Formats: sequence, C-alpha cells, structure tokens
Amino acid sequence: MLLETDKIIFTGPVGAGKTTAIGAISDEPPVSTDVKATDGTREMKSTTTVGLDYSYIELADGKRVHLYGTPGQERFQFMWKILTRGGIGLVLLIPNDHDDPVGQMEFYLDAFADYIEQTGVVIGITRSGISDNADLTDFQQKLFERQQILPVFEVDARSGDDVGTLIHALLAILM
Repeated sequence: MLLETDKIIFTGPVGAGKTTAIGAISDEPPVSTDVKATDGTREMKSTTTVGLDYSYIELADGKRVHLYGTPGQERFQFMWKILTRGGIGLVLLIPNDHDDPVGQMEFYLDAFADYIEQTGVVIGITRSGISDNADLTDFQQKLFERQQILPVFEVDARSGDDVGTLIHALLAILM
C-alpha cells in the first residue's frame, strides 16, 4: 500500500536521462538543480544535476508518489544517502553509449546495495541505438553472474510510457 509520502529514486551516471525521465512522467515540471557543467561532464552535456531533481505523479486515488533524481557524478554521493531516506525503490538508468555500460550498472548496484536490499530496483537502459556498447543479454549475463535477478528494460527516457513501465515494474516488485 502506497503512503502519501512514498518516493521513488532515479539514479545512474551523468547523461543517463534521470532529469528527462522524471520530466517525461511527472504531473508537474520538475524542480531541478542543474547548473553549468565545469568539469569533464561538459564534454557530454552543458548542464548537470548537482543536488536533486524533484516532481511527483498523482495516482487515480489522489495519492502522490514523489520522484527524486540523484546527481550522477560520484563527487555528489553524499546526496545519494540523503535522497534515498524514506524511499520505496530505485530506478537505475544506464546510458548504453557509455564506454562501459555494464560496468556502470555494477558500480551503481554496488553503491546502492544496502538501499536495494531493503527496497527494490529496476534497470532502464537508455541511449540505445546511439552507440550501443552492450545489448540486453550483456546486462542480464552480468546480473546472472552476480546472482541478481532484476528486471532490465531498454527505454527512451523521453517517453512517459517507457518510464511508466519502469515505475510499474518497480511497484510490482515491491508488492
């Protein structure tokens, strides 16, 4: 049963589509703490999230599920612990055009391992078709090796339907 204060956390590396995904599914434009990128991130995109992204979706019964996006840069890891407090689950977005997307998945699964153990996680592979460095079987094989049975979907972070599929899958796991 969802509570008034339930929240879902979106995480993943810089450029995975966290801000975009929250915007695609939310009922209000997201509050974002994007600022001009000043480090190596600027080679990928002009702005980056340094605090959080926030919005919500309203369910048919009027209850809200809050959506929080973490910063992707490792130097902002302190925000990850803050944002996950009280969360019900994790949507992990991995950009498939990253040099090592499977390694990125492993990094975030390890970084959020305690949280995932208490809640649940679904994995969305974004930016496929741009420069695919892995296919779904590569991700599934690595999860199998790690003895983790987790849902993995190829998604377009701009698509409300695709992001909705991730949220529905996460809610199904939690129930």
